[in-house]
Amino acid sequence: MAKPKILATRPLFPAARAILDAHFDVEYWTVPERISRAELLKRVADKEALVCLLTEKVDQQLLDAAPRLRIAATVSVGFDNIDVPACTRRGVAATHTPGVLDETTADFAWTLLMAIGRRLLEGDAWMRSGTWPGWDLDQLLGGDVWGKTLGILGFGRIGRGVARRALGFRMRVLYSDAVRAPSEDERDLHAEFVDRDRLFRESDFISIHVPLLPDTRHLISKENLEKMKPTAYLINTSRGPVVDEAALVDALENRKIAGAALDVYENEPKVHPGLIPRKDVILAPHMASASVDTRTRMAVMAANNVVAMFDGRRPPNALNADALELK
Repeated sequence: MAKPKILATRPLFPAARAILDAHFDVEYWTVPERISRAELLKRVADKEALVCLLTEKVDQQLLDAAPRLRIAATVSVGFDNIDVPACTRRGVAATHTPGVLDETTADFAWTLLMAIGRRLLEGDAWMRSGTWPGWDLDQLLGGDVWGKTLGILGFGRIGRGVARRALGFRMRVLYSDAVRAPSEDERDLHAEFVDRDRLFRESDFISIHVPLLPDTRHLISKENLEKMKPTAYLINTSRGPVVDEAALVDALENRKIAGAALDVYENEPKVHPGLIPRKDVILAPHMASASVDTRTRMAVMAANNVVAMFDGRRPPNALNADALELK
């Protein structure tokens, strides 16, 4: 019996490839340049499964181009690239890779927090320029982290991971979320549930960990930035459109806040031009989950979601379990 045909828009990793190759006839996109939209639509036409990244849109156009498609598995926890309702209407399962990147992303949020607070990249650039004159009392004065107030917007797995790391810095932790955490989590993490206004006004560092939803788009707005302390820092490892980048540029130019560290962007891969020259901004290329172990686990999870689908089981990380009932 012929194996089901699959398209993977990246070569993935050996562990994930071994799973897919054992079950399917897999076509991998191995060209260094990202697959173009036209090429994607052409190559998916006879495929029953698609393993893709956030950069590939699974929308009505793609579904129309792929009449045999049964599952679209994105190698990401976010699924902004997938039109889940359209998949559901077509009876196509949509899956993602939650959970496996939580701790790595929490690590990276702290990497950004420490680097922006202590002006690490500015110091590195100065040293590499060959113009550093030697130590002086008032060079590159940043903000302390130990004992300060950390505000966490979104208190899911990653947000709680960030709070857990704050314990070692004796930080006061405030958090805001649509759903309050269990009292034992608040106690263990020394975290206080507050409204957003208070979080913006009292935090020395604000770390964002919310999903992209209609009510979180531009959550970091001109109005909310103006509530922050002029000595406060903003860190975003969640979703780019949560931050109004034009408002952020304005806040930095007018010294409403001290700095920002971003890993995601409003119009990826483009960055607001006003952010690029600023020394009080760190711009990371969407790399919060970029460890060998974590990215491998993500790819393996996506592969296992596809295997489950063709084994007649519900994929463990289905976003639209109802779609499976339409088959």
